Amino acid sequence: MVSTSFSYGPEPSGLICGYLFRDGGEGNLVGTAETLDWLRDRRDGRRTGEFLWLHFNLAIAGSEKWLLDHGGLPEEFYETLHEGSRSTRIEHANGKLVAVVNDVVFDFSFDPSDIATLWASLDEHLVITARRQPLQSIDRLRSAVSKGEPIRSTVELLNHLLRDQADVLVNIVRDCVRRVDEIEDHLLAGKLRTKRANLGELRRVLVRLRRLLAPEPAALFRLLQRPPHWVAESDSQDLRQSTEEFSVVLNDMAALQERIKLLQEEIAARVNEENSRSLFVLTIVTVLALPINILAGLFGMNVGGVPLAENSDGFWIVVGIVATFTVLAGWFAFHSQRD
Repeated sequence: MVSTSFSYGPEPSGLICGYLFRDGGEGNLVGTAETLDWLRDRRDGRRTGEFLWLHFNLAIAGSEKWLLDHGGLPEEFYETLHEGSRSTRIEHANGKLVAVVNDVVFDFSFDPSDIATLWASLDEHLVITARRQPLQSIDRLRSAVSKGEPIRSTVELLNHLLRDQADVLVNIVRDCVRRVDEIEDHLLAGKLRTKRANLGELRRVLVRLRRLLAPEPAALFRLLQRPPHWVAESDSQDLRQSTEEFSVVLNDMAALQERIKLLQEEIAARVNEENSRSLFVLTIVTVLALPINILAGLFGMNVGGVPLAENSDGFWIVVGIVATFTVLAGWFAFHSQRD
């Protein structure tokens, strides 16, 4: 009997997947051992005309140590891993590009906590991406590469990632529009009570997405004006186009936020109108019950000299008095409401 050992999930180094691209062709899957050989050959100047993409899971304890030992990444990359600000940006650092890209997790449920961060560092021959949670955009890129889509440069790989991120955002916006349309239909039909809280959740998610996903204009402007020497002009133009497409999606999100705000104001106006109507009904009931309550209090006092006590028609006289005052009070209340 021959026993075969199987491995599941990322390697102990935290490497989820690695692809080696030669001469602008398809990516070939590599593991940790092949990666170490490639990095060693690269330091010796024997890896020209090809580049490597490595994708890591930072939830694995040894991943960051492996990157420190073998990645050759700039200090800015590790600073972005541990800093509080995680807005989307691409910066030039020591001849390399360091990118912080925010994305949504697989089981995105329109909760602000479902937004996570991807970190990337790239130069002419090496791309390293890392994340702590499974994300949709980077998985789209991995799926495209595994299916044989050719990538000719590291910057084109980054552009592909940004386009995938824009596609994910478009799907989120479409889903939000569908939900807002459903809430608006319920509002027009008068079935509002079960949908009021959903608008606030959608608006909070959209605000967080725009705040985190909007690229920092200053950093992108500096990068596009003075890109690294190894970035081709065509790749720079593609990067500029990707950021412009991304801005279009963010503008759509802003328009959807404004629409949600208007719906919330309409709902608040209707709720206030319903509350005013309920308060008016309560006021009318109180006013109509006021005469009989006053007379009941007066005639219920245990003192002598109660009028009509000996009169056989006293009850009907009191009923007539109460009815008259009740009609007058009702007329006065409705007349004041019309005014």
